[in-house]
Amino acid sequence: MSILPTHSGPTEWMDAMMPIDNAALCADVRSWRGLVRTGAWAALASVVLIAVQIVVYLIWPPPDTVEGFFRVLADDPVAGLLMLDLLYPVSNLLTFLLYTALAVVLWRVSRSAVTIALGLGGIGMAAYMSSPRPIEMLHLAQAYAEVGPAGEAALLATGEGILATWTGTAFDVYYVLNFAALLIFGILIYRTTVFRRATAMWGLAAAVLMAVPSNVGAVGLAFALASLLPWSVFAVLTARRLLELCRGL
Repeated sequence: MSILPTHSGPTEWMDAMMPIDNAALCADVRSWRGLVRTGAWAALASVVLIAVQIVVYLIWPPPDTVEGFFRVLADDPVAGLLMLDLLYPVSNLLTFLLYTALAVVLWRVSRSAVTIALGLGGIGMAAYMSSPRPIEMLHLAQAYAEVGPAGEAALLATGEGILATWTGTAFDVYYVLNFAALLIFGILIYRTTVFRRATAMWGLAAAVLMAVPSNVGAVGLAFALASLLPWSVFAVLTARRLLELCRGL
């Protein structure tokens, strides 16, 4: 039995879609079954992590000042670290695992595009890994609690610099490159019969909303929050299909 979904009603877009030989796809998934399954579960875990991060934001909204961060880190280090995006690198890792699983399934659609998307996504995520400084802020907060008035100004200035780095150039590079990576994967998914069209549309919607970095004022924040829903639906649909492919062998 074929593990590829069927579509009814040919359209102009269907003419541009690329059917993949079922035997070849099965061979690819069989060879990389562990990676494909890992990517599927990583996608589902990323959705759970998004929910956790939303709860964290609602319970512990980040302070507006460096001194506020220092006080939270001194009183409740766990809350302070979570406010400083301690979980976000984990979210990026889960997303990258999903992208590698997609690379296996979409390899025969366009090897060049898959390689470019993986490269852009990997570089963007690596850039972000150097952006947040939760541990450094924790150390500064501990020092701030111990020094006298003479040393507080220097520590506050250092904290200001760290927060500026957190949402600075590396952060914007991450946003732009991962927008491009998700856009490419969305287009590839749209062009193949391996996934249903709805999966591609949700992915493309998330990519469009990720085109504006969240540090670009109220508009960026609104786009970032709005992207969470289409990304979550895309991740769930993709994970379900990847697991179906593994079970269909």
